[in-house]
Amino acid sequence: MALYKGSCHCGRVAFAVDADLQQAIECNCSHCSRKGYLLTFVPRASLDVLRGEENLSTYTFNTHTIQHRFCATCGCAPFGEGRKPTGEATAAINIRCLEDVDPSQLEIISVDGRNF
Repeated sequence: MALYKGSCHCGRVAFAVDADLQQAIECNCSHCSRKGYLLTFVPRASLDVLRGEENLSTYTFNTHTIQHRFCATCGCAPFGEGRKPTGEATAAINIRCLEDVDPSQLEIISVDGRNF
């Protein structure tokens, strides 16, 4: 585990997250594929919004179980929040919004969210 810092494009939303970044998930669902997300999942307690909580908007679709959070100013979507089937609060971190992370150095796991 390591501490990573990230933000939206304009910097109004900033966060820190404790994560093990050996791999990332690339989902082909209609939302993730259009946004180009590369995701890692962590317990919600591992995500700390450092500033800009008031600048975050939320988008939900389909089953409305995931709150896709995005900056109301620049539209960048750094993370989502939801619950695992077990009820545990979780966060999906868009690794493309993390500082000093090179996605080409990670194992990318394809997930068929389109047919899930």
